[in-house]
Amino acid sequence: MAKINISAVINTRNEEKNIEECLKTLQFADEIVVVDMESGDDTKKIAKNYTDKVFDHKAVGFVEPARNFAINKAVGNWILIVDADERIPKTLARKLIEITQEDNVDFVRIPRKNLIFGQWTQHSRWWPDYNIRFFKKGSVEWQNEIHSIPITTGTGINLDAEETLAIEHHHYDTIDEYFERALRYSTQQSKELIDSGYKFDAKDLIEKPISEFISRFFAGEGYRDGLHGLILAFLQFFSVMLIYLKVWQHEGHEPKKAGFFTPIWQKIFYEKFKELRYWYLTVLIQSETIKSKRFLLKLKRKLSK
Repeated sequence: MAKINISAVINTRNEEKNIEECLKTLQFADEIVVVDMESGDDTKKIAKNYTDKVFDHKAVGFVEPARNFAINKAVGNWILIVDADERIPKTLARKLIEITQEDNVDFVRIPRKNLIFGQWTQHSRWWPDYNIRFFKKGSVEWQNEIHSIPITTGTGINLDAEETLAIEHHHYDTIDEYFERALRYSTQQSKELIDSGYKFDAKDLIEKPISEFISRFFAGEGYRDGLHGLILAFLQFFSVMLIYLKVWQHEGHEPKKAGFFTPIWQKIFYEKFKELRYWYLTVLIQSETIKSKRFLLKLKRKLSK
């Protein structure tokens, strides 16, 4: 029996539109393991055309709990984690094979090229979007929290942030798809907040979503992604707000007094307005080519602090 060096591991749920194109890019792997989470479509049927290692796992709403189960089903020395809506380009496949031959690291962070609404999102904190996806078996373990960072042991490296070395991620095709996931993810994220002891605070409905928008559109230079960047920043704003609204819902829609005109609320709105103004002026400064105008904008920004 041939030695299995690289095992590609995929967790799936209702991925019949994606799974085949994903599997086609994994033919360099010595083994493909698919763990399906109660799909109601032809995902498993399609997967069985490419591998006889197709297993079942209970659907829990997010992938992390099933990921460790899938890894345990693989027998390769190296594990490659892939989602059904991702593709592994040949240039990346060659690099991963090379890493196994050199055998001087334990895990690898791989950049992801996120294609959102038909466009490669190169800013907005969506690039290089490093993820630990390739590792020696036993050196990485996922936690059971949604979007959690895995626990690692040993030495890790980052691949260069180059398109040729990036996982191609066909992320969101439609606005409906975005909101469908946001509704599902926010349910789990709000539960984790509640379990951690968090109690709803109405101020978070202002501070948290606005901070997310600023982080994506200004600090993350989402404006460089054009209309896509603006839309994504707004969507992220609403997805964060959903988390806190669901905590409020869990607490029984308690009619707390927001006190929007009290000094503390005035301070919150004022501080967020100043933050937005600061970043807006920063963008203007970066795009201004005339030195005198740049100076005046910098002065205006300084005085607005």
